[in-house]
Amino acid sequence: MPDESFLRWPFFEDRHRDFASRLKDFAADLDVSHDDVDAACRTLVRRLGEAGWLRAVAPAAYGGEGDGYDVRTLCLARETLAYRDGLADFAFAMQGLGTGPVTLFGSDDLKRRILPGVVAGARIAAFALSEPEAGSDVAALATTARIDGGEAILDGEKTWISNGGIADHYVVFARTGEAPGARGLSAFLVEADNPGLRVEERIDVIAPHPLARLRFEGCRVPLAHRIGEPGAGFKVAMATLDVFRSTVGAAALGFARRALDEALERARTRHLFGAPMGELPLTQAALAEMATDVDASALLVYRAAWTKDMGAPRVTREAAMAKMVATESAQTVIDKAVQIFGGLGVAKGVPVEALYREIRALRIYEGATEVQKIVIARETLKGAGG
Repeated sequence: MPDESFLRWPFFEDRHRDFASRLKDFAADLDVSHDDVDAACRTLVRRLGEAGWLRAVAPAAYGGEGDGYDVRTLCLARETLAYRDGLADFAFAMQGLGTGPVTLFGSDDLKRRILPGVVAGARIAAFALSEPEAGSDVAALATTARIDGGEAILDGEKTWISNGGIADHYVVFARTGEAPGARGLSAFLVEADNPGLRVEERIDVIAPHPLARLRFEGCRVPLAHRIGEPGAGFKVAMATLDVFRSTVGAAALGFARRALDEALERARTRHLFGAPMGELPLTQAALAEMATDVDASALLVYRAAWTKDMGAPRVTREAAMAKMVATESAQTVIDKAVQIFGGLGVAKGVPVEALYREIRALRIYEGATEVQKIVIARETLKGAGG
């Protein structure tokens, strides 16, 4: 059983504790085969929607709950689902990230058209920012959007797009040229059946998820599908990531907590040299380090979430710290768990082996660790008057 003592921390209210308890029970019954990853994701999105869990990713006026995002709820959802199934966490997260720009900056008409289907699990969402030569450096985006009357014409390429190939819509960031660099980008909602959009390539990774490279050629999008003001694409992207970056740390936390629990059970039941493995000093040292890493990560993740929920306009520094520490620590915790399992730890089908593959991407997406260090340093220098 995972440690739930953190739910008594002052970051949480009773509604958060109730949410975590109910979602844990739901997740315990998730048993979706991953043999066909596309089908598995569709099933998981549908089940999450039917059970009401996707209400957390949209306001009440459009089928969700509350007036906006409760980041603590989002983090608890991702941690709880990641503990049970990495693909379930992915399915939940992308419904949020893929509609975050619409929720935060979209017109009322766009919200009415998109959000209820996302909440119901009937519409799959995607966030299309990265390009072959532009990932962390958003200002280097090369995809263009040329205004032609009441439409924007998109041309370019996106890659590493989660839910690519199965999404019903993509939030696409393109260069509209209002100003140089990051100040000349805009965001558009592109329906998957748009004839100017095609899936160029499906991408296989070590922990299978739906990923694709997309090509836009003469892709005409109504200007009514522009999200936010012209030239505000960078603002739209960063505000969305400001909400969801902490949740990446929460997913890593779920993976780490599962790895710790698997290692604890192994240490209790595996005998070496005539005694339980857990009595060996080196095993105890590893478990102590793992437990400390888990708690330190949880403190940073839920501090960032609480700060955002308390009304902070931006949590750039807090979210970057949470994402960096939680993902790096989870990699270390999971590696120690594999070591405690020995040869069995790298056997396919063993939970710690799957966790080892799952965690690696989290140190890269939504801002690699190295980028988070730059962000943290810049924000800290600002705070010091540098």
